[in-house]
Parts: sequence; C-alpha cells; structure tokens
Amino acid sequence: MDGFEQNSGVIIIAATNRPDVLDPALMRPGRFDRQVVVDRPDVKGREGILRVHTKNIPLADDVVLETLAKGTPGLAGAELANLVNEAALLAARQNDKAVTMHHFEEAKDKVMMGMERKSLIISEKEKKVTSYHEIGHVLVARMLPEADPVHKVTIIPRGRALGLTTYLPIDEKHTYSKGYLEAMITYALGGRAAERLIFKELTTGAGNDIERATELARKMVCEWGMSDKLGPLTYGARDEEIFLGRQITRNRNYSEDTAISIDEEIKKIVTNGMKRAEKILNENLDTLHRLAAALLEREILEGLEIDAIIRGEQLPPVEKRGNGEAAPGKQPAPAADGRAPKK
Repeated sequence: MDGFEQNSGVIIIAATNRPDVLDPALMRPGRFDRQVVVDRPDVKGREGILRVHTKNIPLADDVVLETLAKGTPGLAGAELANLVNEAALLAARQNDKAVTMHHFEEAKDKVMMGMERKSLIISEKEKKVTSYHEIGHVLVARMLPEADPVHKVTIIPRGRALGLTTYLPIDEKHTYSKGYLEAMITYALGGRAAERLIFKELTTGAGNDIERATELARKMVCEWGMSDKLGPLTYGARDEEIFLGRQITRNRNYSEDTAISIDEEIKKIVTNGMKRAEKILNENLDTLHRLAAALLEREILEGLEIDAIIRGEQLPPVEKRGNGEAAPGKQPAPAADGRAPKK
C-alpha cells in the first residue's frame, strides 16, 4: 500500500458505506485509487431481484412484480428478499396455496412502514381527524398533474405514524423538475390544509409534513438554484472534511441581507404550496367528505377505490373478518405500469 514496491500479484479490495469519511491519503494514486460505486437498484434491478427470490415460490395470477418494483423505491436487495419472505410467511399463516398480490402489499407495508399497531387506543375524534388529514394528502395529490399517483392510504397506525399515504411513481426519477418539487410540497401540506378547513384547528399530526416541505423548499433555494429572486447560486457550502467523528457543517458564505432573502423565498414557496392545497380542497369539498367517510369505514383505501369514489361510484359493501373488524373488499390488480385507470 505504500505505492513503491512491486506487489503485482496482490490486489487489495475494501468496501465502505461511508466514502465521505475516508482520509484522502487512502484515496490517492497507488492506494485505493479505483472506486466502483454500487448504488441501490433501480426499478429494473428491483424487478430482477424480485424474480430471483420468487423463483421457487408459488405465485398467484394477480402478482405483478413490475408493480411491486415500482412501489419499492430505495429498497436494497436484502430488503426485497425480506419482503418476499414476509409475503410467503403471511400466505402460510393464512393457509393459502399461493402468494397473492395482497400478501405482497401487506409485506411491503410492514417492511417499509413498520408493523400495524391495532392495539393502540385512538378516540373517535382523533381517528376522524387522521382520516381527513390523510385524505387531504390523497385528494391534493390526485388533483395535481405533476404528482405521483396515490397507491394506498390507511389510518391503521404503523410505526410512529397514525396514518400513512403511499405513492407509486410512474417512472424511475433521477432528476426532479421545479414543478414536481412544488407539487410534492403542496400535497405534503394537504393534510394540514384539510384539518384547518374541516375542524378549524391545527394539530401536531402535520409536524413531519411541515418539516419535509420546509427542507425541500430550503434545498430548492440554497442548493438547486430554483429561486428567481436569488438566482442560480449555492448558499451555505458544506464542509467536506469529515473524518473521525466530525459532523457535517455548513459554512455561511452569504451576507445577512441574503439570509433574510433566503428565509423569505423559503416561506414563499411553502405558503404558496399551502394556498394551492387549500384551493384544491375547497373546490372538491364534497369529494373530500366522501373519501374521508370511506376511509373511516374501511381503514384502508387502494388507488382504484380512491379513483372510483372521485368518479362518484359506490364501493362494494365492506367484508368482515372473523374477529369482526372491517376489511376492504378484494380489488383487481393495478395495471402493470402502476397507473390508475383514466376517467
């Protein structure tokens, strides 16, 4: 490793999950001078991994691995293998002869969002607030052409969340447009907008949504140059010398007047998203009430069910499980591209 002796028969290979903390002396020519980046798999890679792990598992006819791959962005190979194992275990517990799409969806929710906490005691009012909050996300996202299609919404507590809304990207994205980012901020604030519109009060349930929206707006202004007022500049350069436990810091390389402008631009982006969400919900108030009532009754709504309610259709009666709990009726599998049917 000293770079002077001829050890032509020895190749040293090392792996790390934190290349940012390596000493530059390790990366100079003559040492670890060749780097191979192994990133998380894209949608085609995830589909191929799922095919490998499901090769010896009996699958039902409704299983669409392409849809599963689209709905698992960011998962690594080990996590996808865990998803398949969880789905197979769920099918075995229910004495099913084949693993269905429903089993995979349950396993995906468990892997990505955590275990269901059905033992958590929630008051009827809190459950109603959570329902309108989640439907606020759903309806705003559904009415924004730039947003990803809504895949599922639930008010069954998972992990630390009382309710969750998941989206199914149509395409694998590596770069994001300004319109797409503004849409993300808008539907992230749809839950807070619904709470204020229906209950005339604010709750702490939107805390994470506001945090994500603010952080996204800050990156748009400070890192991606998406502010017309401040221009295509980067504000607050990162300190890249991270080694032996040093923390990531930002150097404030701008004036106090610029800091005020940054705060104003971030506030403008977030408040514009809030106003846009409120406008959408006010224009679709009847649909908001119908979706929230259906979610309260069923606890889970799939994308096809959401589209049916928006079109004004009646959903089939709720089936009952053996323990008397409500269960959503069986729905046809979504299209292979993950899109909801057109109106």
